[in-house]
Amino acid sequence: MPVEIERKFLVTCDAWRAEATGSRRIVQGYLASDPTRAVRIRIAGDEAWLTIKGAASGISRAEFEYPVPAADAGEMLALCLPGSIEKIRHLVPHDNQLWEVDEFLGDNAGLVIAEIELDAPEQAIVLPSWAGCDVT
Repeated sequence: MPVEIERKFLVTCDAWRAEATGSRRIVQGYLASDPTRAVRIRIAGDEAWLTIKGAASGISRAEFEYPVPAADAGEMLALCLPGSIEKIRHLVPHDNQLWEVDEFLGDNAGLVIAEIELDAPEQAIVLPSWAGCDVT
């Protein structure tokens, strides 16, 4: 079973911007969401994915992700629960690991979160200076 293992941190300053290597705008919505599962549709540029996530166990959870046609994804967004999420995702390498820094737009404007995907729950990471409180 595919497993997502990630940690998330509030971002405390803009120092990460000097290290960013790329970015893209993302729009996503949830077709279903409760404490035991979530079904999300996400569009980034001309690509789109349907993602199904199970309940979290620590920092791990089952995750299934499938590409879908962007036009279909656009129509699926109209079926989502209220409150679509818009953000710009920046790729930021740090200490031989790739961080994703999300700058939220719209209703969540001002929120900036950094996340890192891990190979194992106990994998060591070196926190960048701009990573603050763990909000995993």
